[in-house]
Amino acid sequence: MEYFSNRAESGVQRVAQPTAVEKKKKDPAKRLAKRRFAGFPAMKTLAPRMYRDRVKSLYDGPKGAGLAIASLVSMHSPLVGRMFRRRDFDVTTAQAILDIGSGAGQIIKHLVRCAPENAHIVGIDISHQMLKRARKQIPSHRPVLITADMTHLPFPDETFDVITCGYVLEHLQDPMPGLLEFRRVLKPGGRLLMLVTEDTVPGVWTSRTWKCRTHNRKELHEAFVAAGLPWRDQKWMTPVHRFLKLGGIVFEAEKRELAAS
Repeated sequence: MEYFSNRAESGVQRVAQPTAVEKKKKDPAKRLAKRRFAGFPAMKTLAPRMYRDRVKSLYDGPKGAGLAIASLVSMHSPLVGRMFRRRDFDVTTAQAILDIGSGAGQIIKHLVRCAPENAHIVGIDISHQMLKRARKQIPSHRPVLITADMTHLPFPDETFDVITCGYVLEHLQDPMPGLLEFRRVLKPGGRLLMLVTEDTVPGVWTSRTWKCRTHNRKELHEAFVAAGLPWRDQKWMTPVHRFLKLGGIVFEAEKRELAAS
């Protein structure tokens, strides 16, 4: 946008400098562009299969072995369990549940305790080694654990009425292929509980540690709407998390009919 000031006495138009207020208005967009990939830099340059193998290797190795402890120290796993117990995300009537990126069993172990005894619970992860670790953490042999990629889920259409996915979507440079798979395997009206790394200072640190990207809250919401998975509400693990913007982006979404184009 050009800014003009006219000098009547000379008839010459000059380009004026933007005011401080106008400069400030431009800053958020510039910051957003810089922060969009504030996380793991190589994610932008590696071929998808190479990046996928790198992530699998990370979780197969020592960092993956420490994931269960890290989730306890950060309080993410206990606080998600509390969400289920308080029915902030209600799974008490769910009949078929898919946990995407089961990792060390941080979410699925709570699903076993809070979902109905006859519920069919399935967990997937890209790392078979992580699923072996998860099996030791889960207080039941009821869940079926499968090595699979979230962009190619090995299930028929409309299989599950609930999906949980904790800090996994950020391992996709473009979230849409994953979201469309989530939608495909969800029954109409099915619900998702999502936890996603946000582009905050703690989020950037997390992304460097776990070789993932971060997400902007507004853009992520728009992506879910475009995929036919609009958010029902946003959640915070505790008032402290809300005040300090910790814990990432936590929300419930629902499968709805896609708007006609």
